[in-house]
Amino acid sequence: MFSVSDHKFPEPQPKRPQSLDKLNSLNSILQLIHQPRTCLLFAILALQVLLLFTLRSLPFARQHLSPTYSPQPVRLPITVPEPEDECGSGRVFVYDLPKTLNQEILQNCDDLNPWSSRCKALANDGLGQKATGIKGIVPDNLVPAWYWTDQFVSEVIFHNRILNHKCRVMEPESATAFYIPFYVGLAVGKYLWSNSSTAQDRDRHCEMMLRCVQDQPSYKKSDGWDHFITMGRITWDFRRSKNDDWGSSCIYLPGMRNITRLLIERNPWDYFDVGIPYPTGFHPRSDSDVADWQNFVRNRSRSKLFSFAGGKRSAIKNDFRGLLLSHCQKESDACRVVDCAGTKCSNGTSAILETFLDSDFCLQPRGDSFTRRSIFDCMVAGSIPVFFWRRTAYIQYEWFLPGEPDSYSVFIDRYAVINGTASIKNVLQGISREEVKKMREKVIDYIPKFLYAEPQEGLETVKDAFDVALEGVFRRFKQQGELGFRWK
Repeated sequence: MFSVSDHKFPEPQPKRPQSLDKLNSLNSILQLIHQPRTCLLFAILALQVLLLFTLRSLPFARQHLSPTYSPQPVRLPITVPEPEDECGSGRVFVYDLPKTLNQEILQNCDDLNPWSSRCKALANDGLGQKATGIKGIVPDNLVPAWYWTDQFVSEVIFHNRILNHKCRVMEPESATAFYIPFYVGLAVGKYLWSNSSTAQDRDRHCEMMLRCVQDQPSYKKSDGWDHFITMGRITWDFRRSKNDDWGSSCIYLPGMRNITRLLIERNPWDYFDVGIPYPTGFHPRSDSDVADWQNFVRNRSRSKLFSFAGGKRSAIKNDFRGLLLSHCQKESDACRVVDCAGTKCSNGTSAILETFLDSDFCLQPRGDSFTRRSIFDCMVAGSIPVFFWRRTAYIQYEWFLPGEPDSYSVFIDRYAVINGTASIKNVLQGISREEVKKMREKVIDYIPKFLYAEPQEGLETVKDAFDVALEGVFRRFKQQGELGFRWK
């Protein structure tokens, strides 16, 4: 049902014609136009519109418009970073010594040894003769990087490298370090085994060098604290205290006290002695040579648990090297041995190289002194060194070896081996394969620091033993200056 509302609807209004409304509006406008004020207003508006269009058509008009219409970009000042100083750690000046202290010593290489000529050992800028008999032992592409390098040539290698170093300066005023290119080890070597040589013979060259250097203003300014030298033999060859004793007294001569000395074996209690690696046979030509060699020794299949390369010293009572030689020969299933009687192993052989490449561990007793070149021959081959004296490596080569000895080496008490309470084979077999792998990887990581590159400018980015040594010298001299650690 529909509901009915009581409200009434509004009555409809009649419609007004639209034409009548428009007519009324037009009349109103015409009336306004006839008024003077209205005409003036329209004239002003028309003039403003005309002016606006005229300004917009001019070439420079847009440049004067509000930023709302043509915003300009904000130009910030450009900061150009300063190039990094490649020699920020230090700069080195090389003294120009008389040729009798370096070049003439090399030229007289036939007379440097009482038994035979040293000319072959000093060939190729000190790297020696190209290695032979190693094809098939090392990768073919790396054979040219191998030499039979003498263990006593670091003076020549360092001199050649430092002359070509990017941080060498020609003005002493610009230097933070001063290098003395004296071949002191080669100079004294010819007299060490001569029955007719005198103490004066063994000291003559060193005294000559000190007279030259001590006259220099740079030496007088620092009293030698920012000077360094490479001495290519062990420190004990330069520490003669009495005329009848072995060697030269070079280190004890006036003027040498404050000079930093780079040696293949240092006196651990002398601050100025710094141990550097013995030269080995591998001299990479590029970064890729280093990487290829590391990969090669990392993936090498090793058939023996341990090895030993060395010879007996029958003149020495209770000769430990002779004991190791016999021990290894008895354990032939686990140990590979190279008997180095005489001098046939002095500059490396293919037999030694192959032996270390085939062994997980290599036995490293002390040599004729506390150290021996074989330490570095062993590690360059990716073999893990086994030490019996802590002075053989741990307190010798701090700039070049890992700080944690257990991470890359094994230490066995030699007295336990002598009295039979420790078996070398059992100790090494007790190390898990996973631990052996970790130790070998640590050795391989450090291989570049044991090498002396072939290019005299160094490698592209890899830092070798020379680079590490020079950076260590720069660091040492900077610390000495900051701490005021000097005496007169």
